[in-house]
Amino acid sequence: MTADSLSARTGAHRMRRMSGRDPQERHRVASPLELLFDLTFVIAFGVAASEFSHALAAHHLGAGLAGFGFATFAVCWAWINFSWFASAYDTDDWVYRLTTMLQMVGVLLLALGIPPVFSSIADGRHVDNRVLVAGYVVMRIAMVGQWLRAARHDPQRRSACLAYAGAITIAQIGWIGVIIAHTSVAVTFALVAVLAAIELAGPMVAEKRIGGTPWHAHHMAERYGLLTIIALGEGVVGAVASLSAVVAEHGWSVTTVLVALAGTGLTFGMWWVYFVVPFGDLLHAHRERSFSFGYLHIVVFGAIVATGAGLHTAAEYIDHRSQLSSAATVLAVAVPVAVYLVALFAVYVAVARTWDGLYALLVGLAGAVLAVAVWLAAAGVSIGVCLVIVAVAPTVIVIGYELAGHRRTAAVLATARTPTPR
Repeated sequence: MTADSLSARTGAHRMRRMSGRDPQERHRVASPLELLFDLTFVIAFGVAASEFSHALAAHHLGAGLAGFGFATFAVCWAWINFSWFASAYDTDDWVYRLTTMLQMVGVLLLALGIPPVFSSIADGRHVDNRVLVAGYVVMRIAMVGQWLRAARHDPQRRSACLAYAGAITIAQIGWIGVIIAHTSVAVTFALVAVLAAIELAGPMVAEKRIGGTPWHAHHMAERYGLLTIIALGEGVVGAVASLSAVVAEHGWSVTTVLVALAGTGLTFGMWWVYFVVPFGDLLHAHRERSFSFGYLHIVVFGAIVATGAGLHTAAEYIDHRSQLSSAATVLAVAVPVAVYLVALFAVYVAVARTWDGLYALLVGLAGAVLAVAVWLAAAGVSIGVCLVIVAVAPTVIVIGYELAGHRRTAAVLATARTPTPR
């Protein structure tokens, strides 16, 4: 190891120029600061899953979906914007670290604001999003500072950085207006759509029109994979915590054991399915498809967190604290699993730009397994058995990939790496 590399590892975190990272950097991995930043999203995902679960158990499906959609979108949108910036301009100096800490405070504020959103929607009042949006604004103002700093230090990409900063600044003025206004669910969602479009305009202009930023393809694929693991872990931990309360009060039962087994198996299967696709290689070959990869993942993350909420609801059903039927409880787990599998397939198709009939067939077979589980629950079969069947659904795709799908993926990668004739 050279003296320079040792100095980089052990030296003080003095201010450095944000000249941009090398998008071809070898062995680029997530930094410890990025991992710490991600942990704050565990809290936000956990709160969203818990509130959604309570809404489902109380049979408030519409209010639960509205609150969950609003909260999950805000959490994922905030994470995505920071992660792509960090991939391009992570300096790891003291200014960058403190700014990231400020963003982490914003995430925690956002998490604290999730319960009022759910309760206000359930009560039919205006959407109480003051704390949630305030936390989001704190995060985004910090991001404006980051982008302005990058614009100052990286003249080659100044226009792109200013496009990001400008769009975020304009949108934050609108978000502050959302805090002040007391609007209904419909109006709130309309405002969110407009403001999200404004914020999206920054990346669209910066990345597609004026040169873009030096984000790292494999690094970004790793970052998304890590957040997937975090979301999956929250589901397992939350379900186990809920089941432990049931066991403490009622003791062990066959149903409790089966639900715990189903939650673990489902998490493992969903993890395996996600990582069969080499997103890093695909992004490296097709950087222009980063938007499809980046933003379609919002549905993937939301489906994972919703699966955790469904498992929470199953624990409440066992504890006789849910108004849902057995079939509806199984449906609360099966539907987000189905959304997850379809959304992940959609991300693959969008990034690879190819239709794979085998994967489509496997997703269809997994959907059939989920439908069987719900049908059996409606026919009176134990909820534990039905959830174990739900956990089998991702396994269908795993088996299909291990038997034949890996060859198709290898062929897609070979095509992606082949230079396009001019």
